[in-house]
Amino acid sequence: MGRRALRKIDPSLDLSRHLLAINQLPKPWNQAVLFGREAPLEMEVGSGKGLFLAEAATLRPECNFLGIEISQRYARYCAARLVKANLQNARMLEADGQRVLAEFLPSESAAAVHVYFPDPWWKERHKKRRVMNTRSVQEIERVLVPGGTLHFWTDVEEYFETTIALIRENTRLEGPLQVAERPASHDLDFRTHFERRTRMHGETVHRAEFRKPWIMANSIC
Repeated sequence: MGRRALRKIDPSLDLSRHLLAINQLPKPWNQAVLFGREAPLEMEVGSGKGLFLAEAATLRPECNFLGIEISQRYARYCAARLVKANLQNARMLEADGQRVLAEFLPSESAAAVHVYFPDPWWKERHKKRRVMNTRSVQEIERVLVPGGTLHFWTDVEEYFETTIALIRENTRLEGPLQVAERPASHDLDFRTHFERRTRMHGETVHRAEFRKPWIMANSIC
């Protein structure tokens, strides 16, 4: 299911506070530089139009939210959404999520990582480009705090099953925990625009949650 054309962004909007480039990320990591405060951090890899990011930041002002989007035009669109909603606890980063996880996020720095409807890269020779791969799931496990969660949704059953197996084989995350589908109370009461489109077409959304154990057992020699 492809992406639809984006609406034009109001040129009068100042995106400078909400739209970040990768060279603006602090090294070593420091939330206060990005958000002006320290708070539980949730990350979304592949934010698209930013529906989840904006809704989550609105509903949970006690948390900081960092969206990561590799597409420049979608990153700008998402940042504009945050600006219009005056959300001070959310930022949009134009970058490769795998690079951010591997190079910038310290261990046990995120309360949750959200990955919703990532590009399935259908052709066999392209599947190595999938955001959910061996390295990325291991990095997600590393950056999660004990008790932190990974939320993974897709409309592609093969991708879902492959990722479940990948997580089981390469991490000690607990799961998958089932996530129930709830009825939408209004037209935009969906986690992402992709969820909305998928459900309106009567298609299945595959959902799973994984949790990092509070105590990670040491490897037995």
